Amino acid sequence: MIIEQRQWTEVGGWAQHKAVDFPEPPQIVFVFGASALLRDKKYFDEIKGMYPHSHVLTCTTAGEIFNNSVFDGTLSLAAVLFEKTTLNFAETDVASSSTSYDAGKKIAEGLPKEGLVHVMIFSDGLKANGTSLVSGLTEGLPKTVSVTGGLVGDGSDFKETLLGFDTAPQSGKVAAIGFYGEQLKISYGSLGGWDSFGPERLITKSKENVLFEIDGKPALQLYKEYLGEQANDLPGAGLLFPMSLRLKNPSGEEVEVVRTLLGVDENTQSVTFAGDMPEGVYAKLMKANFDRLIDGAGAAASMSIEHLGASKPELAILISCIGRKLVLKERIEEEIEAVRSVVGEQAAITGFYSYGEICPTAPTEKQCQLHNQTMTITTFREV
Repeated sequence: MIIEQRQWTEVGGWAQHKAVDFPEPPQIVFVFGASALLRDKKYFDEIKGMYPHSHVLTCTTAGEIFNNSVFDGTLSLAAVLFEKTTLNFAETDVASSSTSYDAGKKIAEGLPKEGLVHVMIFSDGLKANGTSLVSGLTEGLPKTVSVTGGLVGDGSDFKETLLGFDTAPQSGKVAAIGFYGEQLKISYGSLGGWDSFGPERLITKSKENVLFEIDGKPALQLYKEYLGEQANDLPGAGLLFPMSLRLKNPSGEEVEVVRTLLGVDENTQSVTFAGDMPEGVYAKLMKANFDRLIDGAGAAASMSIEHLGASKPELAILISCIGRKLVLKERIEEEIEAVRSVVGEQAAITGFYSYGEICPTAPTEKQCQLHNQTMTITTFREV
């Protein structure tokens, strides 16, 4: 595997992390960048000019991860040549939450199944219902295929997220990369580090990702009671108080997943989340614990190398939640440093802050879940 990293900043323009001589064009160029930049087609044209014979995936973010640091208002680029691995690609549109399941199925149908070992999926972060998208995708894939990825971001604005595959990025897009071959080792991990507080409550009325009632009371009323004065800053303040759910994973085991608040509706007293909030499920509010968030990133990194054996990762793609970034603030790079200390200096690190993370709940599992407020890491090595 040969990897070249570049970064664009307003001050310096394009800078190369280290010079690389590719014997042939890299199959995929990952570009994670600020919405204000990627709305301008000239940046896509520049990237395509640098890699004319490569596929280019562009995603807007809530923060860019480049090497050991976190940035805003930049472009983080990783061009990857897999020397022993075949890649295939699929893309589709997602117009709304109600079309998310079909979008996931269409992506699965677009990837050849023979030899497929892993899929990375990237999706519009506002129009898609992440739970339904994942459900459609996994239903159409062999059970032996693992899936990771994320919902792309738009800073803390939550107005429009953009994604492009070989075109300038647009709203309402989903793209996936299929990895094929026995010489590619992939591992992954996803953990949070939030503390739950208050009593466990039953979801009594919901529709997909819209929560109407908890314990028979309006959901927005409950949030306002707990947030106090911070309720005036909803929905933004809700990112600091996610909700954990007790769900069943595909194996029938009970797991905890976290859901991020995306919006509120005063008229219906409802709260909209990044993934489904099923009726009959128990939920708890959560709050930040700084040290546990950073420890969670390190633990996710340890999980993400578990199945690489004695070999070390060559590439680590980090997808962390905007809620973590808003909480940790000036300490945000500590979670990247925690990952680096585990994956090693030899690994190229790239990634972004997201509106949702997609990963199995344990390294031993293949079937994935939508997560929020986690650090999710996918590591790669060819042997």
